[in-house]
Amino acid sequence: MYFLSGWPKRLLCPLGSPAEAPFHVQSDPQRAFFAVLAPARLSIWYSRPSVLIVTYKEPTKSSTQFGSYKQTEWRPDSTMIAVSTAHGYILFFHITSARGEKYLYEPVYPKGSPQMKGTPHFKEEQCAPALNLEMRKILDLQAPVTSLQSVSEDLLVATSDGLLHLIHWEGMTNGRKAINLCTVPFSVDLQSSRVGSFLGFADVYIRDMEYCATLDGFAVVFNDGKVGFITPVSSRFTAEQLHGVWPQDVVDGTCVAVNNKYRLMAFGCASGSVQVYTIDNTTGAMLLSHKLELTAKQYPDIWNKTGAVKLVRWSPDNSVVIVTWEYGGLSLWSVFGAQLICTLGGDFAYRSDGTKKDPLKINSMSWGAEGYHLWVISGFGSQHNEIESDFRSIIKQPSILLFQFIKSVLTVNPCMSNQEQVLLQGEDRLYLNCGEASQTQNPRSSSAHSQHKLGQDRSPFADGGLESQSLSTLLGHRHWHVVQISSTYLESNWPIRFSAIDYLGQNIAVVGKFGFAHYSLLTKKWKLFGNITQEQNMIVTGGLAWWNDFMVLACYNMSDHQEELRVYLRTSNLDNAFAHVTKTQAETLLLSVFRDMIIVFRADCSICLYSIERKSDGPNTTAGIQVLQEVSMSRYIPHPFLVVSVTLTSVSTENGITLKMPQQARDAESIMLNLAGQLIMMQRDRSGPQIREKDSNPNQRKLLPFCPPVVLAQSVENVWTTCRANKQKRHLLEALWLSCGGAGMKVWLPLFPRDHRKPHSFLSQRIMLPFHINIYPLAVLFEDALVLGAVNDTLPYDSLYTRNSAREQLEVYFPFCVVERTSQIYLHHILRQLLVRNLGEQALLLAQSCAALPYFPHVLELMLHEVLEEEATSREPIPDPLLPTVAKFITEFPLFLQTVVHCARKTEYALWNYLFAAVGNPKDLFEECLMAQDLDTAASYLIILQNMEVPAVSRQHATLLFNTALEQGKWDLCRHMIRFLKAIGSGESETPPSTPTAQEPSSSGGFEFFRNRSISLSQSAENVPPSKFSLQKTLSMPSGPSGKRWSKDSDCAENMYIDMMLWRHARRLLEDVRLKDLGCFAAQLGFELISWLCKERTRAARVDNFVVALKRLHKDFLWPFPIIPASSISSPFKNGKYRTGEQLLKSQSAEPFLNLEIDAGIPNIQRSQSWLGNIGPTHHEVDTASSQGPQMQDAFLSPLSNKAGDECSIGSATDLTESSSMVDGDWTMVDENFSTLSLTQSELEHISMELASKGPHKSQVQLRYLLHIFMEAGCLDWCIVIGLILRESSIINQILVITQSSEVDGEMLQNIKTGLHAVDRWASTDCPGYKPFLNIIKPQLQKLSEITEEQVQPDAFQPVTAGKTPEQTSPRAEESRSSSSHGSIPQGELTGTSVVSRKEEDMTRAQEEEPFQDGTYDCSVS
Repeated sequence: MYFLSGWPKRLLCPLGSPAEAPFHVQSDPQRAFFAVLAPARLSIWYSRPSVLIVTYKEPTKSSTQFGSYKQTEWRPDSTMIAVSTAHGYILFFHITSARGEKYLYEPVYPKGSPQMKGTPHFKEEQCAPALNLEMRKILDLQAPVTSLQSVSEDLLVATSDGLLHLIHWEGMTNGRKAINLCTVPFSVDLQSSRVGSFLGFADVYIRDMEYCATLDGFAVVFNDGKVGFITPVSSRFTAEQLHGVWPQDVVDGTCVAVNNKYRLMAFGCASGSVQVYTIDNTTGAMLLSHKLELTAKQYPDIWNKTGAVKLVRWSPDNSVVIVTWEYGGLSLWSVFGAQLICTLGGDFAYRSDGTKKDPLKINSMSWGAEGYHLWVISGFGSQHNEIESDFRSIIKQPSILLFQFIKSVLTVNPCMSNQEQVLLQGEDRLYLNCGEASQTQNPRSSSAHSQHKLGQDRSPFADGGLESQSLSTLLGHRHWHVVQISSTYLESNWPIRFSAIDYLGQNIAVVGKFGFAHYSLLTKKWKLFGNITQEQNMIVTGGLAWWNDFMVLACYNMSDHQEELRVYLRTSNLDNAFAHVTKTQAETLLLSVFRDMIIVFRADCSICLYSIERKSDGPNTTAGIQVLQEVSMSRYIPHPFLVVSVTLTSVSTENGITLKMPQQARDAESIMLNLAGQLIMMQRDRSGPQIREKDSNPNQRKLLPFCPPVVLAQSVENVWTTCRANKQKRHLLEALWLSCGGAGMKVWLPLFPRDHRKPHSFLSQRIMLPFHINIYPLAVLFEDALVLGAVNDTLPYDSLYTRNSAREQLEVYFPFCVVERTSQIYLHHILRQLLVRNLGEQALLLAQSCAALPYFPHVLELMLHEVLEEEATSREPIPDPLLPTVAKFITEFPLFLQTVVHCARKTEYALWNYLFAAVGNPKDLFEECLMAQDLDTAASYLIILQNMEVPAVSRQHATLLFNTALEQGKWDLCRHMIRFLKAIGSGESETPPSTPTAQEPSSSGGFEFFRNRSISLSQSAENVPPSKFSLQKTLSMPSGPSGKRWSKDSDCAENMYIDMMLWRHARRLLEDVRLKDLGCFAAQLGFELISWLCKERTRAARVDNFVVALKRLHKDFLWPFPIIPASSISSPFKNGKYRTGEQLLKSQSAEPFLNLEIDAGIPNIQRSQSWLGNIGPTHHEVDTASSQGPQMQDAFLSPLSNKAGDECSIGSATDLTESSSMVDGDWTMVDENFSTLSLTQSELEHISMELASKGPHKSQVQLRYLLHIFMEAGCLDWCIVIGLILRESSIINQILVITQSSEVDGEMLQNIKTGLHAVDRWASTDCPGYKPFLNIIKPQLQKLSEITEEQVQPDAFQPVTAGKTPEQTSPRAEESRSSSSHGSIPQGELTGTSVVSRKEEDMTRAQEEEPFQDGTYDCSVS
């Protein structure tokens, strides 16, 4: 409702002695002037601008006679002030205009500014008037005055001798006797037929009192703490005619304040709470409505810290009350007790260093105009002397503090409650929760807002339902859209009284003192009256509302002295010429729009319904208004001012199914009237004969009369309904939402029978459900099941200044207040309430209609969590527990498994047994997750199982999950499962395995794909001195970090267990020829593929059927089958001699596999760098017969070594790509033999054919990577398959060279031979595109068949497979590239006569300690 804004302002009073500091402030009835009292001074201040106008100083002589000033009261017309003094005198002051000057302060404008035009009333509105104070009359009452109260033309004065004086404002008693309180009878209620006990003791007197106009009586607090209400039984005000009622349980009252609109009396008590009473209409007894008290839950240390309540003040619009205590502090509450602000906690009470501030003590406070300001006179108690001196030294002058407030538009213009926007109004600005209008989208209707187009004629009602703003716009971010109100309008019309926003949230209208203005969020412009006389001639009385493009407002026409209802079109100029005016009989107090109807509540307690329609006569578009129906309410409404809001709704006790004419269900069914917090409903009377609409002329439709009113609810602050309809969400859209202050919210929900069956006659068709939310509701989003609100937040700035710096202490003392948007889900409360009442079927219908909401899973989780917390922690046994019902309810939704596990993981372990007793065994739930393929949820259940079951059970379930995750390629989950299984095995509970410490310093963060080569350095190259440099051969035991991890505890059975599972999975992948999956698997899980392949070379890693394998690879890698080009010419490119560098360094990484599922969760790992050494044979394709080997090497290695000259790392993928592109470009330039290469057209065609028959680049990279791995592992048959698919003869040649030269298993050779023959046969029949390539490698095939027949197996060498060359990671940077490229070239180049075994190479390198240049290296190798 109300929210603090910014810092309080400080108004400095004139300097004087500390004895003259002000202590009391009282505003006049119009809140334009404030009387400020000091012990011997009376000052009058003006509200805008906030300036001191005049001060009356009592001379010393009379001051001693009268005593110091105590209290003050204004005459209702603000022409006089009465001041009571300590010695029992009342001084009457007249306020008169100063003779010479008319204005004390005037605005000054530059010449030629538009404000200079002489407009009527203009000066008065902005100037502070010059006034004089004259003491006219002194009245001596001979006893100290305890309370002053103005009652119409009289002043009621209570004195400490127990008398009540009724004094005329001219200072005369008119001969009326003072009433002695002892003679007034008091009883518990007015029915006791005047037999009441008298206040039987002599020293009783009234300590505080306030007159309540709507109850016609006084709320009083006596000096002994009793409270009561005194009312005149007849019109005469004499002792015989007065009667008092009192509640018997209040004995510590201190002060009182009265709310006229809601007929409430708030009594402050010595205990620190405020008790709010109302009067029972039938018996006249005082009933406790509610209490305002700070709870220990919010303020744990509050007990006895506040002292007694000192002051209670209702806001001018009666919607909030502010309370302050003896020991300081402020709190703000809504009418029925919802707490909005309290300064006893948070940044108000503590500094940013945690020390406690002294709370602000308030001596007196008074609300300013429209509640935008609170005038406060602070007093610093004598008990905190050092603070007092500290603060006094800073605020050297006595001062008045002005707290600034922003309030919700619902406080003054309740017709805004059928909107879905939150609109707050400040003194000079508006806060909206809708985003930029230009960005508004609308998910609920297929057409984006058709209302965006200006001046379009279609009514949004045409399709039966209104569009509404999108959820994202209304929820959006936390910031407000702030609209500054036009300063031109504000200058002459401050303060803003009403504001309204249209349905789509694109236009706003504001009403000030006179006239109104409106603003478009699309054009960002204000529209004001062109003729200021017209503006100043109308006073809006009953609020304003939007209807499509029209503003509907009820106003008083000052020149004609006529009450009017006016409709203005937004798009035309703001002028009465374009307005449609309807005269009304009485003053309009409230107005609201429902579909095409306007409902108006008037001061004569009648309700009038109007129809409104758009009319286009010629160029002008106007709206026509016709009276439909009038209903007199004077029988039910004691005073028109008590009506808080009036709305038309389509809500009725029948929910549309039982109606004889269902189409009428959406008509204006009933009137909702909030009468002083009682919600009254009047429905149409359908008991008479029904008139079919088609029979009668629709223009003269006769409206049904209304039934007598029914009370729906008590303590209602706001009501929300909507006129939209939505078949899917009928529950929410046909409900009525109530905000009930401290009691939370209520919803009047319709109940629908299932499948349109006939409802039981004994069942109610609606139900009222109460629920609590944590925010103050300002708007309800009906379909989205959300409540929107606002909340005060504070920003302390005390760290900006030191404790003793005298600057701006106010800003240090108070935090800066901001208002933030907030929202809350309420659906779980309603579902729970329905389940409590055994309405599970309705709950299910409602939940299913909302299941598409993005936060629906959260709703179920909240409901389960709240019920679980309450029931599992309850001290007493619960006779009828709700948890089983809620659990059963949640099982109806597919999200059941997630909901349960999320709830469990957010609750403490102690409650798990209670939870799973209701929802089922976690083991069963885990298995359900596996069956539903919901692995992530299953993993969450695993953590629960691990805590609730023995390790063997959780290991068994973890294994199940691990295998399923492997199958589905959920690598992230697999990594977690490996960690989890290790943790179980090592007896740790869920601690991650320690990450290796040795990391390669220059390794690039995201590329972890070089980590599992089988040959690796024991330490990273940068920190090894050259002398100690040695290579370590680890074939079986890999020493990448994952390898280290496994070798560290390889004896541990757990690791063996995990390895077995990984091996089994790899074997299955290879058997199914799923190479792509195998690559992903190895790259993602750090699986030691090469060492495993070496072991499985003759078993799982054999290729059983070359043709099937080839076809499968084509499919998996999206690789096109080759086709024979139309012009099948013999091209020099066919034999591969001139293949320059096209494949150089294309693929050296497992990046393609990692990229399939990106995951940064693996620790950075010291990388082994053998991969570069093995690329050579694959890519440097120089014909084996060529004699230019050495020169070629020199030619293309020189640029590489320069390129890598200043880089130390080979582990980065970016280096690779840069170098490869560089070499691609420069290859032909470097070697003189290829410097002139002319291409004919046919060759170009051939190249384009070749490009067309290649697969995606990524697949190519992946295939080359796999080729390289198989090469290293010695799985030559797989290498052949990949060579075939890549169609590169050099690969095949190279493999066959290896088969000839080294000890290769004869079985494998035989397999390769038969496989290739099978491919050849297949190519001949099914895929002729392969034939040209097979022809190229025919010579090698023949050689192979010779070898297989001879079975040559030289004994001289260790078995070696191509590419298994160790890296040369020398400390010298330039060799990191060049040497590793050389490492493998010889085996491809040296026509099979000499192959250097690994041992010999190791020796050679160990001998050469110095870094070798290219030349020396070549020599040493060859």
